[in-house]
Amino acid sequence: MRDRKTTSKPLAGELAELKGTGRDLRIDAFRGTALWCIFLDHIPNNAGSWLTLRNYGFSDAAEVFMFVSGVTCALAYSKVWRCEGWTAVIRRTLRRSWDIYVAFLLLTIACAILVHLAGGGRLADESNTRILLDDLGATLAHVAILQYRPVNTDVLPIFVLLHLLFAPLLWLLLRLPNVTLGASLALYALVQVFGWSVPAWPNGHWAFNPLAWQLLVVLGAWWMLEEKRVRPWVTSRKVLGLAVLYLLFSLVIALSWRIKPLEVLIPQMLEKPHQLDKSNLDPLRLLHFLAIAVLAAWFVPRNWRGLTTPVMRCAICCGQNSLPIYCLGVLLAFAGHMVLFDISDGLAMQIAVSLVGIAAMIATATLLNLISIKPRQQSAIEDTFPSEKPQTMMSHSIG
Repeated sequence: MRDRKTTSKPLAGELAELKGTGRDLRIDAFRGTALWCIFLDHIPNNAGSWLTLRNYGFSDAAEVFMFVSGVTCALAYSKVWRCEGWTAVIRRTLRRSWDIYVAFLLLTIACAILVHLAGGGRLADESNTRILLDDLGATLAHVAILQYRPVNTDVLPIFVLLHLLFAPLLWLLLRLPNVTLGASLALYALVQVFGWSVPAWPNGHWAFNPLAWQLLVVLGAWWMLEEKRVRPWVTSRKVLGLAVLYLLFSLVIALSWRIKPLEVLIPQMLEKPHQLDKSNLDPLRLLHFLAIAVLAAWFVPRNWRGLTTPVMRCAICCGQNSLPIYCLGVLLAFAGHMVLFDISDGLAMQIAVSLVGIAAMIATATLLNLISIKPRQQSAIEDTFPSEKPQTMMSHSIG
């Protein structure tokens, strides 16, 4: 109680917008849609991925998911700080980090079991689980310290690290928001120049370098806390025009990677998609996501009617249970890959695998909502990966 009294008073004005009782469903809708897109993108050679951002620009659903995660963390932990003080913030960030860590360990084991049941072979190589099957002891040791990750699980270790550090990050954002964002940008720039990363095993590669991708989480948290100051600039017509032009430019480039006649229109440096470094969040990817965020700020208002449609309601349901649904999506992508590889990789099967997978995610999220509703007095604010139930939410906005 003491730290609550000494810290909340100077910053009360900064968090006034968090006192409302409304619920901005766009956060859950964006996160749920991103989870669907991530699942579709995780299945190799899947026609369903043509419904995702990946084929129409430089960025994909991963950027959306990371940014929304930062928004949600700032929202959730800010309320915890206001109501219970910094001790509670630290306790809950550590607890959530532990939850995600345990989920990562269980997911890694589940992936290995699936690959083993499939007979290993090509799937073991493509999923980066062969080394786990061949050298279990050493690999599990590196799993425990987050240095080894099967394919498609890299997001979880990042969030383990970010939650460990989010309490001091929030403290800085509440006091020196622009300086904190500037420091995050500086770290991102140093990664681009010097290729900095954190240790990984066995090849030293992260699919999502935490030192680069931290920027999107910090940016999302900064936007949540500074929205009133930033929104007039983001919603200016000049910024909208620049965003549209950049999205059109990236659309032509992305389509040229798959449509041969368009190749003559693109610069040589952008001839291949792998040249845009996803691991270190290439600046062109970052700019593409920011352009999408500008359009969302313009055309997806808080009271957007689309949120009441059945599809968006399903997305919201998945977004409210993002940790279990993300893990389920990884396993479903493994299973889908096995089906396409062992049974048939025809268009009809690709569509069936995509639809069945998303239906399973929706059904699981719906079931989780039905069995895990908590009383108001016992519910806890859970951040990303959160399971934000309606009764625990307060006023918040994105874009």
